[in-house]
Amino acid sequence: MLNSSQIGYRAAGPQKAVSPNDKNRSRVLGLTRYQWLVIAAAWLGWGFDVFDALLFNFVAPNCIPVLLDLAPGSVEARSATLYWTGVITSILLMGWALGGVLFGLLADRIGRQRTLLITILVYSAGTGLCAAANDISQLIAFRALASLGIGGEWAVGAALVAESVPESRRIEAGAILYTASPLGFALAGFLNYQIAGVWLVDSPESSWRFVFLCGLIPVAVAIGVRVFLRESDRWQQAARKSAAPPLSALFAPGIRASTFSGLFTAVMALLAWWSCNAFIPILASSLARDAALAGGLDAAATTALVEAWKTHAANWFSVGALAGTLLAIPVAKRFGRRTMFAAYFALSLAAILANFGLDIPPEWRIRGYFAIGLGVYGIFAAFTFYLPELFPTRLRGAGAGFCYNLGRIVTAVGPFLVGAVAMRAGGSSADLLETLLWVAAIPVIALVGTRWIVETKGRPLPQ
Repeated sequence: MLNSSQIGYRAAGPQKAVSPNDKNRSRVLGLTRYQWLVIAAAWLGWGFDVFDALLFNFVAPNCIPVLLDLAPGSVEARSATLYWTGVITSILLMGWALGGVLFGLLADRIGRQRTLLITILVYSAGTGLCAAANDISQLIAFRALASLGIGGEWAVGAALVAESVPESRRIEAGAILYTASPLGFALAGFLNYQIAGVWLVDSPESSWRFVFLCGLIPVAVAIGVRVFLRESDRWQQAARKSAAPPLSALFAPGIRASTFSGLFTAVMALLAWWSCNAFIPILASSLARDAALAGGLDAAATTALVEAWKTHAANWFSVGALAGTLLAIPVAKRFGRRTMFAAYFALSLAAILANFGLDIPPEWRIRGYFAIGLGVYGIFAAFTFYLPELFPTRLRGAGAGFCYNLGRIVTAVGPFLVGAVAMRAGGSSADLLETLLWVAAIPVIALVGTRWIVETKGRPLPQ
């Protein structure tokens, strides 16, 4: 059995990451231009990672009925959309988990830069191919391919940023990196609205294919990664000293507690996020169709209202996420990681109970996604600096990838259950709201478990 000393787990004194442009120091946060370039590359990779991951959620109300030969907006189509959204999202999460572990291991063996390039190319190709799907099975296969790259990119980018910036700026760099996620989510909603709600509003049966083609945009980012980024200095130094340990080293004495802490926090956050997020476009569509029916709107006006409400819900969720992401900086620095996670779980609980449980107008329910984004989404900024803090260099990619992505196998149960239960209940917006209210149980469990979270405040990045 490997112990912590054998895999290099030692808290060396604070070190400043070295870069070739160290003399060219920026005035912003005291980072060099090259360090900002690393953050920018990882930021774009992660933003488009989320963008590609969530395009399906927006096109599902149009895509699934077409592939199943159902009339869009019919009772049968709405029930089928709920069910298949849950199924395909769960499959995405399982592929995401597999990709996260595999590419995390690869990053510890061949380096961060090359692995980051591969992951971006994989998720771009998979999403672009979804535009050519002719049935549900093909769509599932292409989404599974995309999920491998989507799962791998995060851990690689987070490790690269953590290893490239000074110790004193790791929290700020991590939070900045995660702002890409809500912006990627908002971009997915914006492009879907422009294509399906404006340019091709009369062609819902084909507009979703053009939305999926937008998933090829990140290829440009991959080219930039190949041309401008160099390998992490920390990884190169560690690679010269020893081979990457096996995945089982994550459970060696001295590492085991960190692994369980990272896995627990990630599972709780992911369960809440995917159970809420996967159904934002579905709930917004259902609420909009109910409002359109009550207002006597025609088919074109109904489609326009549906796409607008889907975008509004995504935007409120994203704005709340941005605020929640930036909140991680002062809370983590002042109170530490354990208190920070407890605060996010408490915010998530209050927001879910209010938005899905209170009797409020549908417009306010759409705006209420701001509060959900603040807690349920904002918490993920913490993982960009917390998970790299838990593991030594030769295990950092594998450890972060294992904790952040293996939890998605458990998480996959959440969207599946929400979709299946809501469909069996009838598929109406009221049924979906009642089902989503049960998601509040997740932050309750998380709050109970915060006592076992490993505190890393003030600890240098392990060597």
